[in-house]
Amino acid sequence: MDPGLYIAASGMLAEQVRQNALSNNLSNASTPGYQPQSVAQQSFGAILMSNSATGQPIGSLDTGVTANTVVTASAPTPLQQTGQPLDFGVSGTGYFGVRTSSGVQYTRDGQFQANASNQLVDANGDLVLGQTGQPITVSAKGTVSTSALGVFNVPNAAEQGSNLFTGAASGRATGTVESGQLNESGVDAIQTTTDMIASLRAYQAGQSAIQSIDQTMQENATSVGSLGGT
Repeated sequence: MDPGLYIAASGMLAEQVRQNALSNNLSNASTPGYQPQSVAQQSFGAILMSNSATGQPIGSLDTGVTANTVVTASAPTPLQQTGQPLDFGVSGTGYFGVRTSSGVQYTRDGQFQANASNQLVDANGDLVLGQTGQPITVSAKGTVSTSALGVFNVPNAAEQGSNLFTGAASGRATGTVESGQLNESGVDAIQTTTDMIASLRAYQAGQSAIQSIDQTMQENATSVGSLGGT
């Protein structure tokens, strides 16, 4: 089997992973507090070629690339004014804490609301937490003091989907809570679209390489068959 097929195929698979991350980023370009993902691509280790008779090394063969790590951005995003009393953003570093069915998780999406018990909840109905883990009560005027919300320092936060993260919180973060504002999405829509086009072209290049190798192999097989029949 021509090794070029494996090299081209590995590149196509890596670009598929990249395309998935980019399309997810683009679909969240307007999601408050969303942190974009990127895919780290890495070359496979070279295969050492050797003489089958003597075992003498004769060179190496690069076997393509792999997308082995998905990295989530952690840099704080700017704040955008909304004027809504239960919208909150973090200026600087830190996450809001919410109590989910899977335990306490963290988010930068501060688009909150009040539930039937006048407690502050996120869009999923999960309780928003204060710094000591207590639920937060919404006043009769429909407001919450910024000092009531916790701002958690979560080193190495792991993305869980739905704009939520898990991790071991280590005290209060240095960021401050601002009311009537939301953190913007960290996605640059124009750059993401450009990256998607580049990734698609890389994928198509892999397709073209496979088609060319396949055609060459067919021509070689036909030629060998013709020689054997004379």
